[in-house]
Amino acid sequence: MIPTPAIAPSILSSDFARLGEQIETVMDAGARVIHVDVMDGHFVPPITIGPLIVEAIRDLVKGRGGTLDVHLMIERPERHVEAFAKAGADVITIHPEATPNIHYGLKLIRDLGCRAGVVINPATPVSTLDEIAGDVDYVLVMSVNPGFGGQRFIPRSEHKVGAVRALLDRAGNRAPVEIDGGIDRQNVGCVVAAGAGIIVAGSAIFHSGDPERATRELKAAAMSTV
Repeated sequence: MIPTPAIAPSILSSDFARLGEQIETVMDAGARVIHVDVMDGHFVPPITIGPLIVEAIRDLVKGRGGTLDVHLMIERPERHVEAFAKAGADVITIHPEATPNIHYGLKLIRDLGCRAGVVINPATPVSTLDEIAGDVDYVLVMSVNPGFGGQRFIPRSEHKVGAVRALLDRAGNRAPVEIDGGIDRQNVGCVVAAGAGIIVAGSAIFHSGDPERATRELKAAAMSTV
């Protein structure tokens, strides 16, 4: 179980020429979750990374007691989850819009030994979770539209976090709510207060000029509301 609130640096915003070094830096600063954004050029416009990168950083992250959190922004994710599980993913999150059978996708992820999460886009209603609220290990709330780093936080996303937390609680599920998109020191407090337990941050950390300091400050800001 990941102690919350937890900061999950997104390597999408990192310097890939220095990826290992930068992962070490943010983990030394207290991050215990490393977030990996996988995009296929179909479900979202960009193409990013695949299982080879997950495998390449697996020993580094797990050797420091970390969790590899893989967010699949890809069509038909059930066709690819096995490759990511074998590469070392601990958590795999998928979008209900990307598969004809979200329940099957979640079961497959669990059967492969990973924790299974579902992603709620800004325009996706929380009610999408009604029939699967007891079957998820994570819910990732997107506070920007998926596909590009560096976007601004969509106002009122904290209310969606609260609604997801309430839905999970009614289902008797203590699965953590994760949030991703435009998170920084100014808004992290409101999302944690709303019920977010895992805070994904990319630009706020890796584009700050000092990722170690940025990680520590974001974590301190998140903890100040607990």
